[in-house]
Amino acid sequence: MNAQPKLACHNLWKVYGANPAYYFDTDGYSVEPLELAKRLRNERHIPAAADVSFEVAKGEIFIIMGLSGSGKSTVVRCLSRLVEPTAGEVLLDGEDLLKASPKELIEIRRHKMGMVFQNFGLLPHLTVLENVAFPLKAQGIGPDERRARARQMIELVGLDGREHAYPRQLSGGQQQRVGIARSLAVEPDVWFLDEPFSALDPLIRRQMQDEFLRLQKQLHKTIVFITHDFLEALRLADRIAIMKDGFVVQIGRPDEIVLHPANDYVAEFTGDVPFSKVLQVGTIMGPPMDANANGELERRSIAADAMLDEAIILFDDNCDALDVTDPGGTTIGCLTPSRIVRAMAQENAASATP
Repeated sequence: MNAQPKLACHNLWKVYGANPAYYFDTDGYSVEPLELAKRLRNERHIPAAADVSFEVAKGEIFIIMGLSGSGKSTVVRCLSRLVEPTAGEVLLDGEDLLKASPKELIEIRRHKMGMVFQNFGLLPHLTVLENVAFPLKAQGIGPDERRARARQMIELVGLDGREHAYPRQLSGGQQQRVGIARSLAVEPDVWFLDEPFSALDPLIRRQMQDEFLRLQKQLHKTIVFITHDFLEALRLADRIAIMKDGFVVQIGRPDEIVLHPANDYVAEFTGDVPFSKVLQVGTIMGPPMDANANGELERRSIAADAMLDEAIILFDDNCDALDVTDPGGTTIGCLTPSRIVRAMAQENAASATP
């Protein structure tokens, strides 16, 4: 990335065992990461995160994926130092969080980090309003100001009118909205979400994904999001990191991950994803079509960065071509059903080639 990233980790390790620090001296480790991980396992240590490096730009949704035990949750906890890394570097706005004192770290968590976890973590004896205001109370903010800000967050997540309900009186989706509102109340610079929707029913989960995208469009937070659901990642991510056995095996945009997997593991991980969910309209559009080219048929438009599955549903008996537009609304190309068929046939043929 050209500009300084909002958040970064470099050569991050988290090793569990009797004496993990022994393997890392002040000059770093001298053996290759894969060899070091093998040695650690042979000597009864567990490298839960192994030589992890990535950068997250301001306003980016960066999703970390992997199967159970891959190390994804360990990494996000190391980024916030809820788990203490064994070695490496974690930078927030260029400052190394691993050098922060306990007092400094408390202030950073209170004012710069928001966290949402799978189990919601609501306090059962507090109302919705009190739960959302709780981190503001920890900051020392006065009662009137924290209640006012908590109400703003409650309205933001669509729970206006439920301020005085208790967690037991809410549905799972409503409870997760409270958790999101609480994490946003401190107006964090960086937002960590560890499988926040995985405990929800499929329909509610889809609604919460929509809500998440709506909030991000308004707030432009820097987000690190953990999930094991690739379709969820496709909907939400700007970029995806896939982990296996503690290592990051590939980082890229969703379409890069699906269309150009780095190895067999990634290919298997993404094998069931339809290309229509990762191919953008702009990548296969043709030149703009003359305004009168399709006669009496209706002219419809779609954004160049929209996915093909969004475009496909716009075609019917009244429309056989779509004007493709840039972010400013200017027509820059045209999409037809024949172009979609050819593109998907090419991608299927490419994926079938050994």
